[in-house]
Amino acid sequence: MPVTVTRKDILFQPDASRVIARFLYQTDERAIELIYRILSLTEKQQHEMLTQVLRDYSKRHRSISRIFEKHYTRLSPLFRQYNIDPLTLNAVQRVLIGAYFTMEYSIEAAAFFNPSIMEDPDQSELAAGEKRVIISFRATGEGHISSVVFRSGIIDIRNNITIEPIGKMLESPEHIKNHTYHKTSFLRKLDEMQDYNKKAYQVMMDKLTDTFTYEELKRYVEETRMLMQDDLQGNIMLNEMMWLASSHYEMDFSVDTAISERVIFPIADTEMKGIEDARFVRFVSDDGEVTYYATYTAYDGVSILPKLLLTKDFYHFKVMPVHGEVAQNKGMALFPRKINGKYAMLCRTDGVNNYIAFSDNINIWRQASLLQTPKYSWEFVQMGNCGSPIETPEGWLVITHGVGPVREYVLGASLLDLQNPEKEIGRLANPLLMPNDNERNGYVPNVVYSCGSMIHNGNLIIPYAMSDYASTYSTVNLAELLSELKNQPAVSG
Repeated sequence: MPVTVTRKDILFQPDASRVIARFLYQTDERAIELIYRILSLTEKQQHEMLTQVLRDYSKRHRSISRIFEKHYTRLSPLFRQYNIDPLTLNAVQRVLIGAYFTMEYSIEAAAFFNPSIMEDPDQSELAAGEKRVIISFRATGEGHISSVVFRSGIIDIRNNITIEPIGKMLESPEHIKNHTYHKTSFLRKLDEMQDYNKKAYQVMMDKLTDTFTYEELKRYVEETRMLMQDDLQGNIMLNEMMWLASSHYEMDFSVDTAISERVIFPIADTEMKGIEDARFVRFVSDDGEVTYYATYTAYDGVSILPKLLLTKDFYHFKVMPVHGEVAQNKGMALFPRKINGKYAMLCRTDGVNNYIAFSDNINIWRQASLLQTPKYSWEFVQMGNCGSPIETPEGWLVITHGVGPVREYVLGASLLDLQNPEKEIGRLANPLLMPNDNERNGYVPNVVYSCGSMIHNGNLIIPYAMSDYASTYSTVNLAELLSELKNQPAVSG
């Protein structure tokens, strides 16, 4: 029997007015020509031009002059190359040059989708039956580059969400490359990417110490590159070393930003074409410490790399790649606590079936066992998870997605054993949610999709995307859903 689903009338839509200021660069030759043109202007012209730029953009960005200065500093290697002394440039010239190397990017102009909902760390000053929540989204702009953005709101006793006013002055974080790498695990991940029996590999093996920083690795790579100038394969390996290292980083947002103003935009080379489908989960350790994790997929235009994002306060974030043979595809979803002393993860290593993996290390995943295979007509093409499992007294509740005829994506649900989640207790024989006439038209037609749900006041809250364009949410009575799942037979893999 179909489970009752209540669709809510709230709509999260793309807003083209939400922009960030990005660094703009083409080639060294064009850049130096542009700098010379700016410096050829009279002091009066430079001052007038900067005044006009600040007048036009200071209300669109927080501290726009600071952003221009930051972009100016990224030109330092070019100044050294062309023997330009930065000390001869005044403040107006520096900021004006930075303005010419800046562009606005509308982060969500194309789509606002694949949401994930979680409990806010701050639950103060709420009425009975209310909960403050954070909803993450995949925002997509020009060139289909995806980033992670947030909304904050309060869900009341009747499961209605009131979203806090949305800030317009978006901010990208400061980028900090201060990770310490361990030689053994770093080289293991490099070996997974490709088999390197090259001279450059051995040279780097000899240079690397047991632990090293990003800057140390960069220096070793530059030294080795000088020896390998005519070794094409060796230089490819050195490039991939830096590519892998750039996948580790930390970032901080200013404390005076609203959460809706914080944008996690692609930073590392591995992410240059997008950060896709962050599945957030509130993880509670054995000692009760709470950390928010998100698994996501980094895309560089050719390859995908599963990565892990973690934060405790949504101001400071740490990013690291996920290692191991299991970390080879999209759709990894972390359980919200350890099971029998190990981290647990849902994954889809072959792109078709659901698997489950266990590990002693949260970012190293070596083996996975088959959990679910498509059995019903609406999941014949493939199935996967729609976020981290949710713990209930009856078992681990997993919202799944299935792909059927005409590439229609629908949501389903499964129940796994609490102590042994490799065992499926039940699976809905019918879709929980299918795209209706209002939801099936968009950038990718006939798709409903979610990256994470939560329980509130005895109801399952499911935020979901509609045809990869906009998002909304629905509610399901938890008792009714669990009853139906227990009445449905498990489907053996």
